[in-house]
Amino acid sequence: MTEPDLSALRERAAHGDADASSELIDLATERGDLNELRHLADAGSADATDELIQLAAEQGNLEELRRLSDSGNATATDQLTELATEQDNMDELRRLADRGNITAAEQLEELTAE
Repeated sequence: MTEPDLSALRERAAHGDADASSELIDLATERGDLNELRHLADAGSADATDELIQLAAEQGNLEELRRLSDSGNATATDQLTELATEQDNMDELRRLADRGNITAAEQLEELTAE
């Protein structure tokens, strides 16, 4: 897709065209474009948010998952906990546990007991 075509698609999506938004989400997901997904998610697209979480988890992007988690997204928090556990990231698990995340606290306890 050319840049002018992409710009036109973004314009249509910005004006509420659901098909354009869906196509942008698909394109951004295929390209691994976190910025495009973030923009769409911040504009209120739940589908873009879901794809952003999945892509960030696949890429091991703790920062993006943390941003979404800190804004109250429970799915992002779950993915962040899972990724931090896989990476043995005690600091992140501790941060989540300190914020009241029971799963992170349990994972932290398991990892420190090993």
